[in-house]
Amino acid sequence: MQITIQLPDDLKQHLIHQATQLNVSLETFILQSLRQLSQSSSNNIASQWSETVLSYTGTPDLPAFESYRDDLLPSREPELF
Repeated sequence: MQITIQLPDDLKQHLIHQATQLNVSLETFILQSLRQLSQSSSNNIASQWSETVLSYTGTPDLPAFESYRDDLLPSREPELF
């Protein structure tokens, strides 16, 4: 499959530089990058959060969020007529 995209000049130059540093063609570098990105994003969606956030258990002394629902004002239905 052939796909054509327009890249900003700065991104194009960056990709060329990276490919040159790795001693691979620009096409190979882009293919490898896309393959790595697509595999990592599908396997690690939840891992975008830091371990600190994932391991947070909450504060035991804090009342449950739902406990404040009774204090809320009832929703006001707009009058249509």
